[in-house]
Amino acid sequence: MDLASAYGLDPQVSLRPESFGALVYHFGNRKLSFLKHPDLLRVLEQLDTEPSLQAALESAGIEQRRWGSFVKALETLESSEMIRART
Repeated sequence: MDLASAYGLDPQVSLRPESFGALVYHFGNRKLSFLKHPDLLRVLEQLDTEPSLQAALESAGIEQRRWGSFVKALETLESSEMIRART
């Protein structure tokens, strides 16, 4: 993933906030993911409106020292088609 690129939720994905983080469900491929931290949910909620992944991380209030772990989690969500690059 590139911090300068824009990403967004796949249109077939639904987010459901939970006390532990969130459930992410893809209606097309029927995959279900568990977000284990509310901070990751905040990043996902910013993806569609921010011009880049870096801007989404900043807007969600994520400290730069934590970005590596978020990028890793987002790469997993991208590989399961929950998020995708925006053009």
